[in-house]
Amino acid sequence: MPGDTGHGAIRGRTPGPEVVPVTPERERRELDAAIRRVVQRNACIGCGLCTQLDTSLRLELDADGFLRPHRSDAPGVVAPDARRQFERSCPGCRVDAARPRGSRRDATMGSSFGVWEAWASDEVVRRRGSSGGALTALHGWLLDQGRASAIAAASVGREPRRTVPVTILSKEDALAAAGSRYAPVGVLADPALASCDAITGKPCEISAIRSLGSTARSDGPAHPGDAGGPLLLSFFCAGTPSQRATDDLLARLGVGADERVDDLWYRGRGWPGRFTVRADGRDGSLSYEESWGEVLGRATNWRCKVCADGVGESADVVAADFWRIDDRGYPVFTEGPGSSALIARTRRGLEAVLAAQAAGAIVLRPITMSALANVQPLQRNRRTTLFGRLMGSRLAGVPGPRYRGFRLWALALRHPRQNLRAARGTRARLRRAAAPTTGSAP
Repeated sequence: MPGDTGHGAIRGRTPGPEVVPVTPERERRELDAAIRRVVQRNACIGCGLCTQLDTSLRLELDADGFLRPHRSDAPGVVAPDARRQFERSCPGCRVDAARPRGSRRDATMGSSFGVWEAWASDEVVRRRGSSGGALTALHGWLLDQGRASAIAAASVGREPRRTVPVTILSKEDALAAAGSRYAPVGVLADPALASCDAITGKPCEISAIRSLGSTARSDGPAHPGDAGGPLLLSFFCAGTPSQRATDDLLARLGVGADERVDDLWYRGRGWPGRFTVRADGRDGSLSYEESWGEVLGRATNWRCKVCADGVGESADVVAADFWRIDDRGYPVFTEGPGSSALIARTRRGLEAVLAAQAAGAIVLRPITMSALANVQPLQRNRRTTLFGRLMGSRLAGVPGPRYRGFRLWALALRHPRQNLRAARGTRARLRRAAAPTTGSAP
């Protein structure tokens, strides 16, 4: 009959394949398989995105000191089409360059509507922050002006050795959360994330949550990262060190594994600030060069070493250290008043930065993107040679994430020798890491 929807109802057409309903159990199995592929490639960064797609997933530290997703025994809800959303949003699978219409584009520093040297006008906030306190000042201003009632971020946990997701509800909370945390944390694993009006996270976390918003089902609920959703804030990131690196720093300072730690901060309380621990009524500290240069920076996640976006391209606003440099072009770590660089990546970010300046929360001085690139040699060089490292990784049998829109090949053509060396070095390191040691089992 006309209008019949049964198989073979229309003459001349063969029946189509039987449609198998996608049950939550099947969706969960497919999501688990997709997560397993990312973890096996050592591409998981522990951002917590997958916990937003399935509430029975939790992040736990693995034997190497990095966060990885694990399924808990608690009942949970899996999102419709979770696997597809995961594969299009997980930074271990894919990251897209952001190119907002009307923005200016720098090959290594990304797109922008404005770039400034910046610092908090409040001297207490400026000193407490890692580099001028600009993000902390923005947090306080957003809450004070009613633009946000809750901000997702990371801070020290009840056990000060650990870094955990937090929800900032006041200026006091913002000040308490000031300063860098060089340890594993998944901001996107915060159960309160959906109720936050702003999110501050690592570039990979911000990329993931913005991508999740753009790939969400049109008939489903809004996700963080949707247009008109939370303001997305980030910072330049050189990588996430293992939790074991923090333990190593504490051991250097004579703090035992079972000893109670009262407070711990990696930077801030001066610029660039010292790694400092308070335990058993005594303080111990190491300089930034000793803590990051000798320990933390050498213990970063493998996914961080092949990251195309350490500069936070997906954010609305991103902050960075605005280092002073020596005659060789290397950052100078002499203590002094902190300065941030602020980049407005979107028109929304531009409006927020200028409004915060008008309200007196931050001080701005315009700079050029090339001036920022000059004082960020690690980020500039990492992107310049990333094509080579990705090729070396692939040749060693470890394919990295897909990066779209970054034009890494164009940078490689401009710097062929550096990329060739990077490819050879990466391939050799990965093969050595995979080789069995003498006396190991076959």
